Amino acid sequence: MAARKTNPDFMTGVPELLVLRLLSDNEMYGYELVQAVQDATGAEISLGEGVIYPTLHALEEQGCLRSRRKAVSGRTRVYYTTTAAGRKRLGVMIGEWQRITNAVGSLVKGSSHATA
Repeated sequence: MAARKTNPDFMTGVPELLVLRLLSDNEMYGYELVQAVQDATGAEISLGEGVIYPTLHALEEQGCLRSRRKAVSGRTRVYYTTTAAGRKRLGVMIGEWQRITNAVGSLVKGSSHATA
């Protein structure tokens, strides 16, 4: 079986969920989040900087994240953390995710169709 090179098309919304979840535990900067997603998912999900940074910016605009600049080894990094609104949004998203994955899991588990 060929190795998957990209994430499935049905991943819409997942970057937001993963970013909020990871930032609810620790303040992180963008590239650190890229690595954290890969590490936390056993490399099953790989979100590049082209996905992470727009997600961070959108969540910050929505008031779900706040950022701060921090000098590290002569460079300035932007660190993000969740706000109360972000933690609330995360709770809603987790509930939605569990409801949908349970429903899809039930259907897939009971499927009599052949798998490829």
